[in-house]
Amino acid sequence: MKLKPVGMPFLAACLCLALFWVGPLFAADWPQWRGPNRDATWTESGIVARLPASGLKVRWRAPIAMGYSSPVIVAGKVYLSDAEVKRPLVRERVHCLEADSGKALWTYAYDHPVPDWFFMAGQARGPGATPIVRKGKIYALDLWGNLVCLDAKRGSVVWQKNLKEEFQMKETSVDSSPLIEGDLLILMLGGKGGAGIVALDRNTGREVWRALEEAVTWSSPLVIEAGGVRQLIVWTQQSVSSLNPADGKLYWREATSTGGSPGTAGVSTPVFQHGHLLVSGWMFQLEQDRPAGKTLWPEGQGVSRRILSDTSTGVLLGDHIYSAKTGGDFVCLKASTGEEIWKTSAVTDLINGASIHVTVHGDLALLFNDRGELIQARLAPGGYDEISRTKLIEPTSIFGSRKFAWAAPAFAQRNVYARNDEELICVSLAAPTYRSEKREK
Repeated sequence: MKLKPVGMPFLAACLCLALFWVGPLFAADWPQWRGPNRDATWTESGIVARLPASGLKVRWRAPIAMGYSSPVIVAGKVYLSDAEVKRPLVRERVHCLEADSGKALWTYAYDHPVPDWFFMAGQARGPGATPIVRKGKIYALDLWGNLVCLDAKRGSVVWQKNLKEEFQMKETSVDSSPLIEGDLLILMLGGKGGAGIVALDRNTGREVWRALEEAVTWSSPLVIEAGGVRQLIVWTQQSVSSLNPADGKLYWREATSTGGSPGTAGVSTPVFQHGHLLVSGWMFQLEQDRPAGKTLWPEGQGVSRRILSDTSTGVLLGDHIYSAKTGGDFVCLKASTGEEIWKTSAVTDLINGASIHVTVHGDLALLFNDRGELIQARLAPGGYDEISRTKLIEPTSIFGSRKFAWAAPAFAQRNVYARNDEELICVSLAAPTYRSEKREK
């Protein structure tokens, strides 16, 4: 693979479907998949009380190409990945833009050959793994297992690896977002020789450890504090496992199956709160005094019973789960039993491919659906209370006879950053009083 930097001509963006951040953050940063702590929580104040049905103010638009990965925002810059399809090659790209203006600062790109089936109708797509930024470096992983570490300021290469060749990865897409734990970059690869999960030195790219002879899903890993230790939670096609993130040693493992298909089931990122570990529709109770866990529910081991959504990740709020279900319903479940408290079909269409990304903001939630709508709602055991909704971006990803907006948005600097296969947009969520104060200054 020959890599080469390009100039600034293209602005870009990057879903379906991941990294723990430690240390000081810029107040408005969103440096990785699902936000600063990888928990889909946004803490900024000064946000509009209601989303206007007539639409929010679009601060800027930038043309981009294909991809499901989310943008990330660090220190006043937006980073994202995409792919230009130019048969017989695909040009994979990583972009850096000014967060306030959308001005292109740099673009790094390389051409990659792809199989003929990729150019068939409905097959071509861009990267699904969201990049991560840490201490002046950005790490981006494409669909084919090419990993690049770039200088975040200039876009120059620090190091790069062909993971598919090095770890003898299977012929499958790589969509799990990388995770950073200290000086380790942790990747779900499904490689041979026990390289299901691999940790690299994030400064050099050197392999530090490998673990699990298992095929991967599209789920992204998570590091939590439980049982008196840090635990790396990974969902593969064969198990949900807890590893020591420092050396990859196994703490505990529960066998499962996703039916051999990473894309149809294993998508949700693990979610942890107060001893409860939710992996899509599979709930674990983790022990307090040692790294161990047991299944709380469901009782059956069928794949369908352990999946809530095949496109989205739910949230744990107190004693309840709020999540999309496969097909478009949105539900509230009791965390301790899995009992359905309520269900609504008001969030999006009831259709195969439906998606609802949930971001917690104070005592409210922001829901981004596959129709490209942003919804402000109150989620409580008593019911679904929709406050407002507005159209944010056009769906462009073709699935069957419909178009979908599948890439999860990012929230930073009192803005929402959303992308499809054609553009990245920055939309202001700042309250009018905050905007007035800014102008006066």
